[in-house]
Amino acid sequence: MKFCCECGSPVNESVPAGDNRLRFVCSDCNTIHYQNPKMVVGCLPEWGNKILLCKRAIEPQYGKWTLPAGFMENGETTLQGAMRETLEEAGARVEISHLFTLYNLPYISQVYLMFRARLLDLDFAAGEESLEVALFSEEEIPWDEIAFLTIEKTLRQYFEDRRKGEFGFHIGDVERRNR
Repeated sequence: MKFCCECGSPVNESVPAGDNRLRFVCSDCNTIHYQNPKMVVGCLPEWGNKILLCKRAIEPQYGKWTLPAGFMENGETTLQGAMRETLEEAGARVEISHLFTLYNLPYISQVYLMFRARLLDLDFAAGEESLEVALFSEEEIPWDEIAFLTIEKTLRQYFEDRRKGEFGFHIGDVERRNR
């Protein structure tokens, strides 16, 4: 960051009074510019024994499969964001049941929140960010073509919980994947 988004003056890195981290601080208006993790919200849309996946039409991981998810927008709740992303990427309307996984990715400053959701109908289609969307049973999932480790972990946890007949809430940290 080079300039203050409040007044346009140059910023400098310093530790503000009462803080313990380097921050960008405006040299004129003294605005402190915090940089915080991005929230990624999405759904695990269910229809019977199948899950709706989207094939990515954008980078990163173009052409790989993922659950519908994306960055939360200002002014929306996590539920609203997850439903919006599902509609945008898969043209799918869902009813969210509960938060299923929360994964911290400190190496890229992101937090993933994935909700279990029930598809309201089979009227879905690829959005601008998807090449195609499809329902998959556990046996049909293209495991070697899953875009992100957070999505793979969410899917594996989902099928494990389903075999147990009990769905919980799962939280964890995800390290960088070497593929």
